[in-house]
Amino acid sequence: MTEIKTPCYVIDEGKLIKNLEILKGVQDRTGCKILLAQKAFSCYHLYPLISEYLSGTACSGLFEARLGYEEMGKENHVFSAGYRENEIDEIISYCDDIIFNSFAQLEKYRKKVLGAGKKIGLRINPEISTQEGHEIYDPCSPKSRLGITRKNFDTDNLYGVSGLHFHTLCEQNSDDLEKTLDAVEEKFGDVLKKMQWINFGGGHHITRADYDIERLERCIKRMQKKYGLEVYIEPGEAVALNAGYLVTEVLDITCNDIPIAILDCSASCHMPDVLEMPYRPPLRDSGKPYEKKYTYRLGSQTCLSGDVIGEYSFDNPLEIGEHLIFEDMAIYSMVKNNTFNGMPLPSILLLRTDGTVETLRKFGYENFRNRL
Repeated sequence: MTEIKTPCYVIDEGKLIKNLEILKGVQDRTGCKILLAQKAFSCYHLYPLISEYLSGTACSGLFEARLGYEEMGKENHVFSAGYRENEIDEIISYCDDIIFNSFAQLEKYRKKVLGAGKKIGLRINPEISTQEGHEIYDPCSPKSRLGITRKNFDTDNLYGVSGLHFHTLCEQNSDDLEKTLDAVEEKFGDVLKKMQWINFGGGHHITRADYDIERLERCIKRMQKKYGLEVYIEPGEAVALNAGYLVTEVLDITCNDIPIAILDCSASCHMPDVLEMPYRPPLRDSGKPYEKKYTYRLGSQTCLSGDVIGEYSFDNPLEIGEHLIFEDMAIYSMVKNNTFNGMPLPSILLLRTDGTVETLRKFGYENFRNRL
């Protein structure tokens, strides 16, 4: 990839297909429906390919709802913590299932949804945390605004409601899903008997090498057999996990306590999870600090002092003009990037299975200017 202009995202078609084949296998063996959670991966150029394997899209608001409707054209489910009055009619026109976060929102929009012949769901909070150290991504944290707890659940106000939705996981295995289902049954088992479908939400790392798919399928079949429910899952990361790269160039090498490589990409602008999680992106042909002979701190050209990707070691000294390839950069990168400091948005490229590289999008000054 030394001949391409940096910075750029590269989507690996072959690895994407491999993930999709795994997900389709789960659908085929269980009869569940798997939806692409667009909040993690919204590169609609690949939606025709994804639609060959998955059942549709999941969205979080108007723009994602429209994108899924126009570009995928299959089942389209939406959840939002709060819907705007001036958007709800358009959202309903795009979506098959509208999921509410409160009974107040259900009361406000129930007539519109049912009048349009669409399905209604409620998001529940089973109040079980299976994550450690990432409260910002834990929908079951004590202060969570997401989902209705059992204490606040009105079982006498379910007219028109056909399904329940929960989303409690983040990059987790199916043992945590199993624990969550135990809590869902304990708190909402009586409600499940009145429903037609259940949505397990996202956060399932189904395409990760150590993921227990058999346990996941047992969880799906458990809900199907015990309650007669149609089961939906809406992973985002699992669809494009390890299926993309961010290619960057070394612009300069300076030194403070250790050598510092200045790159033409930015953690703040191009891979925000590095600073939010925090998250250490895998870097091809590198090691942990001091694992290999030469250790560098990798940082951006922006003015933000903390815009640092991390410390990595290499077998050989880095050189100005050298290209570095960060891996697992298809998810939560293109959908979250920004132009802080006037940083350019990386181009989006597609690495085809035959080895050719196709440019899907290029960005320039206008993309920065027109946002302001």
